[in-house]
Amino acid sequence: MLAKSTWQREVTILFEADDQHFTWMLGGAAQTAGLRLPPGGVEERPVIEMLQRLAARLRALDRVGIWMIVIDNEVVGLCGQKQAPDSDGTVEIGFGVASSRRGRGYATRAIAELINIASRDMLVHRLMAETAVANIASQRVLERNAFVRTGTRSDPEDGELIVWHRELAVQG
Repeated sequence: MLAKSTWQREVTILFEADDQHFTWMLGGAAQTAGLRLPPGGVEERPVIEMLQRLAARLRALDRVGIWMIVIDNEVVGLCGQKQAPDSDGTVEIGFGVASSRRGRGYATRAIAELINIASRDMLVHRLMAETAVANIASQRVLERNAFVRTGTRSDPEDGELIVWHRELAVQG
């Protein structure tokens, strides 16, 4: 699945990450169709491995879950759905941009595209995300994309988290 958005003269493309892409991001030799990674890579190895497993689980459910955020043929980040829609049509999303590529609006544009994709899915009615209390940049990304802070929760691994929701207007 491919989604494009033009904003500030750059094209943000969300490109489905398959096993070959994950292998490549982990340092293996795989076909990348001309893609390149930023200095330092796109994310730490354990995160990429976790996302690869998540993407495989979602593909087994016939769902697309993880997209690469691509700017000028460079994979600058990853975003996606963390699970299939629950019984209420809620899907949790997550996103991250390579540390060397932050502060350029890539996450904001990618989440806008993720919202467009989810809006075309008749099973998805609401998106949910969580951010660390100290992660102001991610909070701003969600605010710019009309997510509303709905509460907090404490996680043993990640500490205090802010919970966000966004209702979707389903498109045909």
